[in-house]
Amino acid sequence: MLAFIWAEDANGLIGANGQLPWHLPDDMHYFKETTMGNTIISGSKTFRSYNRPLPGRENIVVSHQTDFPTGVKVIPSIEQLCDLIAQNPDKQYIVTGGANLFAQLRSKVDRLYRTKIEAEFSGDTYMPAIDYSLFELSKSVVGVVDGKNKYPHTFEVFDRK
Repeated sequence: MLAFIWAEDANGLIGANGQLPWHLPDDMHYFKETTMGNTIISGSKTFRSYNRPLPGRENIVVSHQTDFPTGVKVIPSIEQLCDLIAQNPDKQYIVTGGANLFAQLRSKVDRLYRTKIEAEFSGDTYMPAIDYSLFELSKSVVGVVDGKNKYPHTFEVFDRK
């Protein structure tokens, strides 16, 4: 199964200069909780924003580059990635970004883990358009707003119909 996980602001913004445009520890906890024990897939820029393979998860980078640290599986093409996913239908593969990878895989994604942040930020990267009529909202949980989490946010899970 192929899933996407991302956070976006009220305008669909997901990034600013290769980083998240906000600080929201509740979302970082959700990301870790959701991806732990699964395989995460990222493009090279997104992977480099982590600075290391994320522990407790198999880390795959889709790239023609090969200069990644030990513990990272590099797959050079979308076609090879799709073959791997097809060979393991019971395994959950979670795409963590970036926008180009989301755009290339949106016709194949089965589940969406979206954090919707009810605020507007400045940045340069937006989530590619997703046809939500192809998905059904299966879970929605309002996130905690407190001294550390200043922005109202909702964790949503959509499954392909």
